[in-house]
Amino acid sequence: MKLFQQLLVAPAALGLMAPVAATAAELNINGVSDYAASSEQVTNASQFSDVHPSDWAYQALTNLAEQTGCVAGTPSGNQSMTRFEAAALLNSCLGNVAEASDDVRRLTSEFGPELAVLKGRVDGLSARVGEFEAGQFSSTTKLDGYAIFTLGGISYNDRDDVTTPKDATTMNYTWQANLRSSFTGEDMLYTRLKTGNFGPSMFKSTSDGTYLNHANSNDDTLKVDKLWYSFPVGDNVKAWLGAKIENYYMLASAPSVYKPILKSLKLGGNGAVYGASTGQGFGAAWTQSVDDRSEPRFAVSANYTASSSTGEDADPTKGGILTDGAKGMFLTKVEYGSPRWQVSAAYSHKTADPAASAGFGTVAGRNRTGEQDAIGLRAYWKPEDTGAVPSISVGYDIANIDAKSTGDTEETTAWMIGLSWKDAFIDGNSAGLAFGANQYATEKKGGGDTNDENTVLEAWYTFQVSDNVSVTPAVFALTDPKGDGVKGDDVVGALINTKFKF
Repeated sequence: MKLFQQLLVAPAALGLMAPVAATAAELNINGVSDYAASSEQVTNASQFSDVHPSDWAYQALTNLAEQTGCVAGTPSGNQSMTRFEAAALLNSCLGNVAEASDDVRRLTSEFGPELAVLKGRVDGLSARVGEFEAGQFSSTTKLDGYAIFTLGGISYNDRDDVTTPKDATTMNYTWQANLRSSFTGEDMLYTRLKTGNFGPSMFKSTSDGTYLNHANSNDDTLKVDKLWYSFPVGDNVKAWLGAKIENYYMLASAPSVYKPILKSLKLGGNGAVYGASTGQGFGAAWTQSVDDRSEPRFAVSANYTASSSTGEDADPTKGGILTDGAKGMFLTKVEYGSPRWQVSAAYSHKTADPAASAGFGTVAGRNRTGEQDAIGLRAYWKPEDTGAVPSISVGYDIANIDAKSTGDTEETTAWMIGLSWKDAFIDGNSAGLAFGANQYATEKKGGGDTNDENTVLEAWYTFQVSDNVSVTPAVFALTDPKGDGVKGDDVVGALINTKFKF
């Protein structure tokens, strides 16, 4: 019987002890934790070095242990037995005592203050466990989530066309709930419910690159936004199967540790390689076993997603996914690193015409007219201690497209560098700075200048108001986000995100 169970059967015997005036503050409580954590067991008081045969309690404890067959943990090493350790040994025996002898009464009186504290701690823990279980809506599912309020504005350079967005200030929100269900303790059914009012917002523009990382297009309708099931296969492999999933969820680990404001900077660059739009998918990841979690290890991930379909062959009644017409994407990632650093290379193949999941970039960078092969390189490093030295994330993508016509994009490039600080200026607060270029055309079929370069920059600081509330002011700027020499399409923006976690 474990110590916790032994304590639960003691109340009847505790009634034998006399009232005491001692408080927990007057007692050495450290002995309880040391005693309970010990894996060794004793049945004879003589095993404790400082319980001497001359002590009256020595023979009483020894006889009681031998008569009842009770066991209790022993302190580590050769440390002296504390009063709490003796009380815990006594308490473990009281549950087996049918009648209180004179020795038992004397022992319970001697260790009455310690027994009282033990009983109080167990009763309090039992009440908290009962309260928690009563409030559970499911024995298999955990629920958490957040709400984000976004107040901000965007200014566009020389936008006179009535069909293009104008300078404006707006307030939007995102509400998300995550349900994680486990049926074996190792598997997980993940369900994400999400809504928001970013549908008509300037903070959800892919063409201008002002799509925020937490924005969505659910237009005030609560939807099942993600749904998949993951499970282990042996000791080193994890598998996924989902009706609503994206490729970057089916990886051994994330390729970047930078948490952006703009979605185009997510994953070390959300463009040619990572990000496949929510759809059907399956995948697996193998991770090398290491003796110490801090040691570097290899991992390999492979998956397939189909965000949507085109053509007769993609009709679910005539073939569905994995057909020539399906907008599918195959992704493989090979990585090496530890929790503090990682280097990785990924390869993706996107099918269909136009190719699946164009991601973020200029007009020419996103406008693909054929299948695509892309390579993405990622690396990150985190300092051992938080403070002035930031975490660093870098990403670089290059893609080749099977262009159909002269002038169509044949090659795209993208890159980013992200810096982030934990405990920035104040413990608990954080900050971030990132810059780079969203994917842009570097070659077109038939040759000629592309003139498609662009830049993106963002900076933010998070005030951690409490464990569940944070406020993040941020600024960002994009030059030539549409690329290809478009005049007057520079964009600057500023916002404040207020996040409530539950």
